[in-house]
Amino acid sequence: MTKNQIKRQLIKLAHEGQLFDQNQENMWSIFYSSADKYSEVIHACEGQSKVLDAGCGGGMLLAALDHLGHECYGCDHTDCPERYPRVFKEREIVFSRCNFEIDPLPFPDNFFDAVVCGQCLEHFTYSHLGAVKEFRRVLSPGGKVIIDVPNVACFRNRLRLLRGKNITWDYERNYLRVDPIIYNNQSFFPDRHNREFTVAELELLLNLAEFKDVQVSFLKSRRIRVGNDRIKYLGTMLRDLIPSLRKSIIGIGLK
Repeated sequence: MTKNQIKRQLIKLAHEGQLFDQNQENMWSIFYSSADKYSEVIHACEGQSKVLDAGCGGGMLLAALDHLGHECYGCDHTDCPERYPRVFKEREIVFSRCNFEIDPLPFPDNFFDAVVCGQCLEHFTYSHLGAVKEFRRVLSPGGKVIIDVPNVACFRNRLRLLRGKNITWDYERNYLRVDPIIYNNQSFFPDRHNREFTVAELELLLNLAEFKDVQVSFLKSRRIRVGNDRIKYLGTMLRDLIPSLRKSIIGIGLK
């Protein structure tokens, strides 16, 4: 399927209640802002049977991959199936709780055909390299890693800097007054962006983890808008004309 065909299929599944609980308004917002990204990731996963979503959150992407015929696994540092039971319990999606920032992934070597990790690495407190090396370990030869992260040089960040504002989250709430999560006698601060990325940095990370044929690009992320809100499409279209101003970066590499 083309990316546009995948996106249309995702919209259909969302309105059928197959991807998330339709009564949770915040899930609709996540879907509307992520449909382009999910379409890109799913397109990259074509031909890859067994897929791990590292940092799977509510399981929306996993549910979509499952509907499209992939064998799906998820892991996260929180107990996602308890928060979103339908996605995991009514579908054959295997979930493991794991702080993969420092812990080994609970899977054997050469187990997956693809590992996806979306909007997760920016929340790491420490180095990203160990986790990305773990992604490579659990991939089968020829397997594919697909990582997307925020673009530090996006239009929103540039505009905030020009206005004398910081690009990160609320300084007092998320940096000055936040308590760390203690795990294995280490402090973690996942409820904020600890680092956003440039194209060169994501490419460096994948190369240092010894992936081959690395390709990094700016990710189209046009939010689905309804009603009078559609007028805002114009601003997104203008932003997307200059790829370096887009919100996110996607990197793909092969084992």
